[in-house]
Amino acid sequence: MSASQKRRLLVTSGDGPRECRLAVALVVRRMEREAAAVGLSVSIALPNDMRMEDAPAKDLASALVTIDGERVDGFAQRWRGTVRWTAPSPFRPHHKRQNWFVGVFAVKTGDDLLCRIDRNDLRFETFRAGGPGGQHQNTTDSAVRLTHLPSGISVIAKDERSQHRNKQMALERLEARLYFAQQAEAMRQRSAENLLHKRVERGNPVRCFKGPGFLET
Repeated sequence: MSASQKRRLLVTSGDGPRECRLAVALVVRRMEREAAAVGLSVSIALPNDMRMEDAPAKDLASALVTIDGERVDGFAQRWRGTVRWTAPSPFRPHHKRQNWFVGVFAVKTGDDLLCRIDRNDLRFETFRAGGPGGQHQNTTDSAVRLTHLPSGISVIAKDERSQHRNKQMALERLEARLYFAQQAEAMRQRSAENLLHKRVERGNPVRCFKGPGFLET
């Protein structure tokens, strides 16, 4: 498929509570079912190389969903924006709030990839992937380990029998890992700014001003 037929969506709870992180998992699983129903393929990347079947839903803060196939634009358009989940909290039975929100944002692909990776910073290693014996055994070094040297992030792709295809899959996985790393850093910075803001609000002012003229009181 060409890049024009592939779309990526970031599903995120932002700074939301556990209920919103659970909603992320519900949204991603719903995306999978709807995509399969219309013949689209879906690939899901999670932080720290988690898999959907292993990820604790209440801790799934974000997911990068890649959809590929014909009429993918219409599918992506139906999901982009804010998704509201109305339900009593499964974690706090007496909590009054019942509306939980998830953001779904488009992530650029193709020549305008959000994560621009310098090929000089990449190290490819090939090895023989383990697998079933007999005629299906992999007898070539088709598996790929890809390391991003500046960050130390490493990914492995061995799903395909073609080394070329595994290299492409490794690049896509590395891009997702770098993207999540960027998102995590942005979240940490926002959290630090919020804490600083709270400290300022609660501090004892040494001078006070009021009004449009910024008059000291």
